[in-house]
Amino acid sequence: MGKIIALANQKGGVGKTTTSMNLAASLATLEKKVLLIDADPQANASSGLGVDLSKVDCSIYECIVGQADIKEAIYTTDIDRLDIVPSHIDLVGADVELLNFENRERVFKNMLAPLKQEYDFILIDCSPSLGLITVNALTAADSVIIPVQCEYFALEGISKLLNTIKIIKKKLNPDLEIEGFLLTMYDSRLRLANQIYDEVKRHFQELVFKTVIQRNVKLSEAPSHGLPAILYDADSTGAKNHLALAKEIINKNN
Repeated sequence: MGKIIALANQKGGVGKTTTSMNLAASLATLEKKVLLIDADPQANASSGLGVDLSKVDCSIYECIVGQADIKEAIYTTDIDRLDIVPSHIDLVGADVELLNFENRERVFKNMLAPLKQEYDFILIDCSPSLGLITVNALTAADSVIIPVQCEYFALEGISKLLNTIKIIKKKLNPDLEIEGFLLTMYDSRLRLANQIYDEVKRHFQELVFKTVIQRNVKLSEAPSHGLPAILYDADSTGAKNHLALAKEIINKNN
């Protein structure tokens, strides 16, 4: 039985998509069968894993609005055991379309239920908002990873997200857990980065991943080549960080 993990933070630019792609690739490298759901209309995780968006006939959008079965939207990637359901710019309007649906918060849950048997991990890359698509992702998920950028405003948005998670736990998904807070874009030379790290650790203690994702040029370059860091440069800090994160998650879920 697979585990569904959403990566969410309504603040943009915290490294959600970078983490989604690279964590998915690292888990697959460690011989887990992984499906990445790109639920962000910008579709960066899709193009970052080499999907040619101009050739995608069936995306997550068609599945959400009931025009296609989720299995029709699964594409393979260059990494063994890693599949992806790509996104599309049309997803921007899906929040509004979902308003007319009965059980609109559970569309993802019903859609992903049959796939849990087929994958070890299903990761959902959420968009930087707390709209209905993100609510759907959190309702379908078993747990959520919250990427936190090591910058001054990082802590501001967390309380809003935690409040949303609390509401979802209460009303829609009582089993939703926090998989962990993940510190991203960390630069040990900066005093501020260390202060944020200490602050997050003090607040959330055991919920903070031991692995920290450091600032890394190769990590930024890889998506422009349609590759995760582990294929672009396996020796880079970014690739090693995500591999360590994948190992930490596997150990935690054993």
